[in-house]
Amino acid sequence: MSAELAFHPPVVRDSQGHSLDVIELRGLTVDCIVGVYNRERVLAQPLRLDVALFLDTRNAATGGRLAHTVNYGRLAGELRFLLEACRFELLESAVEAVSRYLLVPPTRDVPRAQVQAATVRVIKPLALGGLALPSLQVHRTAEQMSYASEERSFGRLDVIHEGAGYGVHRLRVKPGGSLPASEDATVEASDLVLGPGLLMQGQPVARGMAFHDAQAVARRYDNPSTQEQTVLRVYRPRVVSSEAPLVHEALGGTSYYPLDEPAAPGLAADTLP
Repeated sequence: MSAELAFHPPVVRDSQGHSLDVIELRGLTVDCIVGVYNRERVLAQPLRLDVALFLDTRNAATGGRLAHTVNYGRLAGELRFLLEACRFELLESAVEAVSRYLLVPPTRDVPRAQVQAATVRVIKPLALGGLALPSLQVHRTAEQMSYASEERSFGRLDVIHEGAGYGVHRLRVKPGGSLPASEDATVEASDLVLGPGLLMQGQPVARGMAFHDAQAVARRYDNPSTQEQTVLRVYRPRVVSSEAPLVHEALGGTSYYPLDEPAAPGLAADTLP
């Protein structure tokens, strides 16, 4: 790796002065809309993402459960979805959205260790035609973050991040609850199903499945399980005619998670005990 691409996160310590463990995800390249110029608002361009997550992995080491650490395979898919779904004007917005997502407290349907701090770097390799590599690196801690949360008829809505032209929300559908299809013709949305127990249009939908709007899409989610189920949703202003009809999308979409599922004899490695 060349010197200018070297990634050097800081050493982070817990309240007792012990160094936290670090999980790194380097070189994730995603095509997304980012920039303020006309061409950048129309054509996606690659961003390269490097992240370092600071946490305590000792419970995972002794218990052998993914729920006590971070599933980096799924995380890569979630970050790819986030960058693809948003339309950022500034590199700063992309970095902040990723940072806030990494540090949000976990939900019981998607158990993982709480990340205490995160270093995030985004490189925009094509911005200067290859003459130089502009990048932005930030370091954020969970203590610095606050997240608005609102009670809704379907359960709860967590505001992960909102910026110019996009909003990243976590929709937590309560047991027996339903998230109705939106009929707001002024916005479009992309969904990533995080929970394992949801129905979409009355059919089971696997976690890691993403659904992107081309036009307004009517998607209804129902939670028949006894546990809260979560959808990550990105809202954007609609760029097509507001007169476009609502389309009821059949179950389909694209999986953002690895195809292999954990298999451990006698236990579900990615669930809490």
